[in-house]
Amino acid sequence: MKILAIDTALGAASACLFDAAKNETLARETIWLDRGHDQAIIPLIDRVVGGHGGPSAIERIAVTVGPGSFTGIRVGISAARAIGLARAVPIVGVSTLSAYVAPMMLEWSDGVAAAAVDARHGRIFVAAFAGGNPIIAPRISAPREAVRAMGSGPLRLAGSSAAALAIEAWSMGVAAEVVSDAKAPDISFVARLGAAADPASAPPRPLYLKAPDVKPPESAAVPAA
Repeated sequence: MKILAIDTALGAASACLFDAAKNETLARETIWLDRGHDQAIIPLIDRVVGGHGGPSAIERIAVTVGPGSFTGIRVGISAARAIGLARAVPIVGVSTLSAYVAPMMLEWSDGVAAAAVDARHGRIFVAAFAGGNPIIAPRISAPREAVRAMGSGPLRLAGSSAAALAIEAWSMGVAAEVVSDAKAPDISFVARLGAAADPASAPPRPLYLKAPDVKPPESAAVPAA
């Protein structure tokens, strides 16, 4: 099964084509950017699949559903749905936090593996796993509260707010290591999680976790019918 993975939820526009049967990433591309995901992602996808049979090679689509940028999440899901509809293939949603944690869980079994992403205003989006099991479901939290919920550690951390979480852990006497502070997860692990997901239980539905920072004025609201 060949899987197209798409990520525009955070600080990058990324796509890859992954062959699940061979456990091999056939092509991938990432563009690091804070804005303009909507303009970057479709040409990027075309380049990724172009040398491997084009869109007809796609048998499943995996897309990051958040947490992350409201606009970025919508861009990725819209692209996935459009391609999925055109190709009549299933689409699965993958959490950005799970994609950050996945590579750490492959190579490390002690302590806690966690991902943290900036949620602004001194808060983070966070999820954590121990022994392969979730101990903190995706949530929005203050860094200190998140460290307390992870227990005595040691902690291995990834994500754009991994350093902030590590500093909080060190101040509390908890051992912590920043494994990656990348602005977006490795797209190949979005694909791998998408290959393992059940389309019936992992729909491409936004995982926002909080309300938008900016709300439209009341005068711009659509009147009720």
